Amino acid sequence: MIREVEVPEIVVRRLPIYVRALAQLEAQGVKTISSQELGRHIGVTAAQIRKDLSYFGEFGKQGRGYEVSHLLGEIKRILGLTRVWPMVVVGAGRLGQAIASYDGFKPRGFEVVGVFDNDPAKIGQPIGSLVIQDISELPVVLRAHNVKIGIVAVPAPEAQKVANLMVEAGIRAILNYAPTALHVPKGVRVEDIDPVVILQSMTYYLVSSEALDPVTKASQGAPGA
Repeated sequence: MIREVEVPEIVVRRLPIYVRALAQLEAQGVKTISSQELGRHIGVTAAQIRKDLSYFGEFGKQGRGYEVSHLLGEIKRILGLTRVWPMVVVGAGRLGQAIASYDGFKPRGFEVVGVFDNDPAKIGQPIGSLVIQDISELPVVLRAHNVKIGIVAVPAPEAQKVANLMVEAGIRAILNYAPTALHVPKGVRVEDIDPVVILQSMTYYLVSSEALDPVTKASQGAPGA
């Protein structure tokens, strides 16, 4: 069904957080939960939860709240998490190997089905149940497994070239760990994961809090500091 109202990106980004919280509640044996209680788990207001969910239908009952298992199942359906999504990793350095061997993907709906590199010394080496393949094999693997998600774990100078190869081979969603912006055609989704950028934004708040802390200001201005 095509929805007439476009869902804001911030709402879509919160849905996986709902899934995580609801899965934890379900594991704890919680059967029903109010929007107020769910809001406390997630860190948003009850009104925000009701507004977010209203984009997709009616899930709760007045005075009874939400059935945890039902709401979890519905949000998983909305996110396409009722099946396992195959993924590939390009870049078999330390980061790429860590990503490829991470065992937390499959329980949450994702599976790495191929790891690729252009270094002859790495090609043929095992990573768990997988074997590092030559980047030239990428299109074949993507077609064989109907892969739509690719993870870029190469140095910045190589990232755009890798992204181009992925898009040409049919990838439509890229998780980019390279510290550079990727340029892709319309219809291809890119999400950047750069820990340094996140740390740099965090230090802004640290510096701001230090400016308001008289103890820190005094120590920084003390003789010999």
